[in-house]
Amino acid sequence: MHGAESRASVRRAMHKSVVAQERVSGIGLTKEELQRYSRHLIMPEVTAEGQKRLKAARVLCIGAGGLGSPAALYLAAAGVGRLGLVDFDRVDLTNLQRQILHGTRDIGRSKLESARDRLHDTNPDIEVELHECRLSSENAVKIVADYDVIVDGSDNFATRYLSNDVCVFAGKPNIYGSVFRFEGQTTVFAPQLGGPCYRCLFPEPPPPESVPNCAQAGVLGVLPGIIGMLQTIEAIKLIVGIGEPLIGRLVHFDALKVQFRELKLRRDPQCPVCGENPTIFAPIDYDHFCGARDDASVPAISVQELKGKMDARDAFELIDVREPFEFEIARIDGAKLLPLGEIPERAEELDREQTLIVHCHSGRRSAQAVRLLKQRGFANVYNLEGGIDAWSDLIDPTVPKY
Repeated sequence: MHGAESRASVRRAMHKSVVAQERVSGIGLTKEELQRYSRHLIMPEVTAEGQKRLKAARVLCIGAGGLGSPAALYLAAAGVGRLGLVDFDRVDLTNLQRQILHGTRDIGRSKLESARDRLHDTNPDIEVELHECRLSSENAVKIVADYDVIVDGSDNFATRYLSNDVCVFAGKPNIYGSVFRFEGQTTVFAPQLGGPCYRCLFPEPPPPESVPNCAQAGVLGVLPGIIGMLQTIEAIKLIVGIGEPLIGRLVHFDALKVQFRELKLRRDPQCPVCGENPTIFAPIDYDHFCGARDDASVPAISVQELKGKMDARDAFELIDVREPFEFEIARIDGAKLLPLGEIPERAEELDREQTLIVHCHSGRRSAQAVRLLKQRGFANVYNLEGGIDAWSDLIDPTVPKY
């Protein structure tokens, strides 16, 4: 291609930014910014015009964890002018294997405070806007409205459906990412740009207990870095207006094979949010939609009460429903291992007349185990609130946390 044709092609490619041109018009670059972003400026696909679009852009990262960490860091380094973060959690030692926004000295701090300091160290010229809350039906519309692009780094279905729906209502691209053990995937949901939305791909959420989270299934620490960086690439492309965004295409990555696969996605004309005859026009009750269980209805006992029963030598049996490899990492003395998946076949091994106290890592799987046992006629069965994690925190710190 001749030079003139190449330059014309670049100019055409830069007309598709999701950032309003009137906001870009008033943006300039300082001498220091010209130096900081020089490797962008010398690229004919970016130039100073593209960098101004980055500076004018407003990007929201939902989550400051595994996916949000690399996404936020590279968006800050790229010069995105306003970076919003939504999170409500605190930094824990188990986060540091993958959540590179945070360090050992940040343990116990708010993730947003830790993230803000790290991002400003990366690029002091950007604005970091903190939303210390859980994204909900009550606040999502207001929060999303101020941003051009949404990077969804959430780890639960309720938030994914919520962010999808709100982005469709607002006409904002939603850059999706998810990770599981050694596999990850990403795409751009943007019906307003001709592609599908999350509901077109997943009309109904899976049963709440069928898909374990990272705390239950584990994840290779570097994997969120790969997927989070792919999400960032998509955000930059949408902002600058270059390349072919992952609209209508989902990229799947298998870390064990180092293999990428691309899947074509189609918009569903029957989609209740972005279809031809939508039926949902505002956020719904996503916990109810995703079948989130109300564990408050499950009979429970605290770790302090369990310790009291042990000290008093009360008659009960402690059942551990984690996996054998977890049992090897940490255990509560006297617990009987009965993995959750084996309960239907092995329930009769348990004494129906005995008081049963069931525990897992954090209380979620054991709540499901209590429901299963009650369905099979066990009357005196209780869930240990907080699981072995709470036991380690509040009763016996010698029990390893993982």
